[in-house]
Amino acid sequence: MRWKGKQTSKNIEDRRGGGGARVAGGIGIGTIILMIIMFLLGENPMSLLQNNMRQQQQTQYQGNTKDDPLAEFVGVVLHQTEQVWDRIFREQLNRRYEPPTLVLFSGQTRSGCGHASAATGPFYCPADQKVYIDLSFYNDLNNRFGASGDFAMAYVVAHEVAHHVQHLLGITTQVHSQKGRISQKDYNDLSVRLELQADFLSGVWARYAHEMNNILEQGDIEEAMNAAHAIGDDRIQKQTQGYVVPDSFTHGTSEQRVRWFRKGVETGDLSQGDTFEARYL
Repeated sequence: MRWKGKQTSKNIEDRRGGGGARVAGGIGIGTIILMIIMFLLGENPMSLLQNNMRQQQQTQYQGNTKDDPLAEFVGVVLHQTEQVWDRIFREQLNRRYEPPTLVLFSGQTRSGCGHASAATGPFYCPADQKVYIDLSFYNDLNNRFGASGDFAMAYVVAHEVAHHVQHLLGITTQVHSQKGRISQKDYNDLSVRLELQADFLSGVWARYAHEMNNILEQGDIEEAMNAAHAIGDDRIQKQTQGYVVPDSFTHGTSEQRVRWFRKGVETGDLSQGDTFEARYL
């Protein structure tokens, strides 16, 4: 992927290096002491708390190619998603695109959807409209899943941003509203369709991003499809438990994920990505 020297997103919250615990976990002991002193002096201690929280929420990642190339790469990909979806929302949906915030963390942090850890992998939380990524997942892609290459990681970021797009369009809410109302098997089917649509939207992003910024190099699409194949439900279940249970699938098979991503790349047409009406996934 041609990404070096390109602009990074400003919508990144870097919680690594211990910063995440303060942002996610609450008030430090030093802040509490200062609040008590302010109270004794007749000042409003809540002003300190509000200012402290405001500063934490506005923390943004500043890329450094030499010291942190992977974080900068993710920032570039995020910016590319912002450009693409801003254009698509304006031109095709007549709407304004509100980009998500991407949270970089190490080990564990808190999200609007609860506890997050490196073990859960990258995910999107609709409650706070943030994408959470521990960059060690890049090593997992290479070593655990055998999905090497920078565009494999770009696909992962694009897939999680695609979930944000689904949230903005009300699709995610419609799916989640069915939980408890239908059987677990049927709900799993809806979950698969949601994930496959996100794969399709990731492909749409790749097509538009290349048309707009000439980012693709030879082999990039294959890297993304290899990543999609590597994290199919059937492949992961086979690796972890030795057998496959189709009714328990929540993300789709390797073949399905690759096919819907490819369809997004080849068509670039949002109307072709209605996985919920598709008879054959």
